[in-house]
Amino acid sequence: MLLLVAVGAAALAVQGLYDAERSARDRSLAVAEAFAHAPGTAQALRAPEPTARLQPKAEEVRKGSGVDFVSVLDKHGVRLTDREPGLIGTKAQGVGRALAGESFTETFHGQPTDAVRAVVPVTDPSRRVVGVVTAGIEYANVGEVLVRQLPVLLGTAAGALVLATGGAALVSRRLLRQTHGLGPAEMTRMYEHHDAVLHAVREGVLILGGDGRVLLANDEARRLLDLPRDADRRQVAELGLGPRLTRLLEAGETASDEVIRAGDRLLAVNIRPTAPYGDAPGLVATFRDTTELLALSGQAELARGRLSFLYEAGMRIGTTLDVRRTAEELSEVAVPRMADFVTVELLDAVLRGEEPTSAVREMRRTALRTAHTGHPLQPVGEVIRFVMADTPMAAALRRGKAVLVPDLRTAQDWRARDSGGAERVLDYGIHSLITVPLRARGVVLGMADFWRGAGSPRFEEEDVAVAEELVARAAVAIDNARRYTREHTMAVTLQRSLLPVGLPEQDVLEIASRYLPARSGVGGDWFDVIPLPGFRVALVVGDIVGHGMQAAVTMGRLRTAVLNFSSLDLAPDELLGHLDEMVTRLDSQTATADDDHVPLTGATCLYAVYDPVCGRCTVSRAGHLAPAVVDPEGRVTFPDLPLSPPLGVGGHPFETGELELPEGSRLVLFTDGLIEGRGRDVDEGLAVLASTVADADRTPEETCRALVERMLPERPADDVALLVARTRRLKPSCVATWDVPFDVTAVPRVRGEVSRRLTDWGLEETAFATELILSELLTNAIRYGAPPVRVRLLLGRTLVCEVSDGSNTSPRLRRAAGTDEGGRGLFLVSQFADLWGTRYAARGKVIWAEQTLGRVVEPDPSVLFDVMGL
Repeated sequence: MLLLVAVGAAALAVQGLYDAERSARDRSLAVAEAFAHAPGTAQALRAPEPTARLQPKAEEVRKGSGVDFVSVLDKHGVRLTDREPGLIGTKAQGVGRALAGESFTETFHGQPTDAVRAVVPVTDPSRRVVGVVTAGIEYANVGEVLVRQLPVLLGTAAGALVLATGGAALVSRRLLRQTHGLGPAEMTRMYEHHDAVLHAVREGVLILGGDGRVLLANDEARRLLDLPRDADRRQVAELGLGPRLTRLLEAGETASDEVIRAGDRLLAVNIRPTAPYGDAPGLVATFRDTTELLALSGQAELARGRLSFLYEAGMRIGTTLDVRRTAEELSEVAVPRMADFVTVELLDAVLRGEEPTSAVREMRRTALRTAHTGHPLQPVGEVIRFVMADTPMAAALRRGKAVLVPDLRTAQDWRARDSGGAERVLDYGIHSLITVPLRARGVVLGMADFWRGAGSPRFEEEDVAVAEELVARAAVAIDNARRYTREHTMAVTLQRSLLPVGLPEQDVLEIASRYLPARSGVGGDWFDVIPLPGFRVALVVGDIVGHGMQAAVTMGRLRTAVLNFSSLDLAPDELLGHLDEMVTRLDSQTATADDDHVPLTGATCLYAVYDPVCGRCTVSRAGHLAPAVVDPEGRVTFPDLPLSPPLGVGGHPFETGELELPEGSRLVLFTDGLIEGRGRDVDEGLAVLASTVADADRTPEETCRALVERMLPERPADDVALLVARTRRLKPSCVATWDVPFDVTAVPRVRGEVSRRLTDWGLEETAFATELILSELLTNAIRYGAPPVRVRLLLGRTLVCEVSDGSNTSPRLRRAAGTDEGGRGLFLVSQFADLWGTRYAARGKVIWAEQTLGRVVEPDPSVLFDVMGL
């Protein structure tokens, strides 16, 4: 330690002297160059009295720069200025290089004193040397810097020596504590004893440190593990022990008699951490050679591998209720762990979800999985025929169990079906086959073929059992998927038959719709478009609780009920009230049924009626989401409409809300399956819907397409009903209204005005029938109704005549007796009108009659005469 401290102090002193000398050189050079190149220096040297002009300046620079001397020499090296006047006029030594035009620094030894100096030539404008400037620091002053630093250096050295002495003492105490007070002799004897014992035992011992490096390996461990000579201090991963043993040692966990293969040996490995027995982290691993158990262990490992494979197959096969996907999962599991190529053929009936028949001679290739490219096997989709009785496939179908062909090169029977294809298979390198029939509930569903090619061993008898077990599990999954496909197809067919086949003809709304069944099965979502009298249109969207066949049937019942109630032309809140009563009644009737049924309670429905005359939409909803309204500029709103409880809850009246829809507005009605999904709540779904439909130029069809593409996956988790309607208004010129005094004498006047309006519309051929209908309806309203009375004509694809009054008395069509004076008016109306009916308003009623344009109604005269009593 003393030597190290002394060397370090000396090195610091030398370094300090070197730094001081270098600093003196740099400072002297800077001063000399600055003075030599200063303006007027060269001119002063050529002046008559250079000493008088330069001496004061040289002294001023010397004092200001901190150097010991600044001397100016003429071109012959004679001093013109100097700190000591006695030296002026003497010749300087060693400045020849500067007189030749070179600047340099040096440590000068000579007269008048030793110094670190810089010598710089002074040149005139023509680059000729006219003098020399020397500046420097005496060498004695350079050493003073080191003298000033010497106490610090000595103090540092002393401190380092004290620290080193204390550290040595601490290390000594630590060593004594580690060796438990044993001296060198005792330690040597103990090491020799332990080393002898360690290398004498017939069990491998490997000691690892906490960093995973080998600390010690005895002879037996080196032999059993084939360790390299330089194994000490190397990481475990660098020893080539194999992946399993390396992972076990790196994990550092306790192990007891863990059997691991190391080369051609089986080793029983025991691992224990060293931490509980000392402060040093690490582990001790021991190894025993158990090669005699190789055969038994190999069989156990093989059996375990097969069990693991079958367990994995059970987890991976049948994850979906799709027949084709299940067949693909069978092929994916088997390649490459069991075979290099796997083909799966299924009966067409199975693919369609139908019950398989006994005709199994033709199957369709459904799945093909290979470990190599460019295979010679027939592709997916081709029909595979089993017409030759001698092929392994036909034999497997006939026996109902697997058939093994260990070597295809020597087998002739499998070539019978397609000799050319067989040769291509052999040329490719495929050499072994196991073919297994897919059977479930004793019925053949298809075939599975396992092939092995070049580089793989041929199939053995043990592989047959694994193949049969694997195919048996897949067959059950395929049969379940087939039956689900059948039921799903039936439910979808039923539901689609219950949904509208096409949208009805009407002129006031441009409508597009979508229905998407759920991934897991059909649900109870539905929609409807119902034309109403007066060119009004009802839009309906509903959602039934649950999925499956019963949900579809329940949806059909509710849709039928809505259609029936709408024929009464009820207000939206009244219609939902009747629907709610029906749901409550049906639920109470089926509550005690033995079979499971889908409850109607909780079903939601939205019923909206759009009137093209005023552009008003009346909406009532039972637990359903409010529609989105897109105005003609593309702005999207979700109106705050009154919300009533779902159907079947009962005890709550239904309310209505009104929307004023400008022409060209879009009304978007939907079920919750459109906006709700995995990872997306209702608010997020509504925001996405709003951003999708916010385009003023989109048609309803384009709006439906955009919503489906952006908001729904290929197979949604819940079924979705979507209805988009763009509004149109009935032109004011196509609407005529008359307020009629409550007096029978006003009927002829109104009839005449109606006739003139029909002439203006170019409907003279319908004038007679319209006047007759108007006369009967208006006379009945005045005779049996109450004021106010109003007549309205609407011209669209048909002609509608409406007569309203303030009475709620409902007219009825009946056959009048021969002695009756009246009772024949509504019969005449029914004969001359295509449709007629009554609807009730908040105050009073409206009797309407509709006539088809372009044809004149000609009632049966005999019937008219009979009714009139003629």
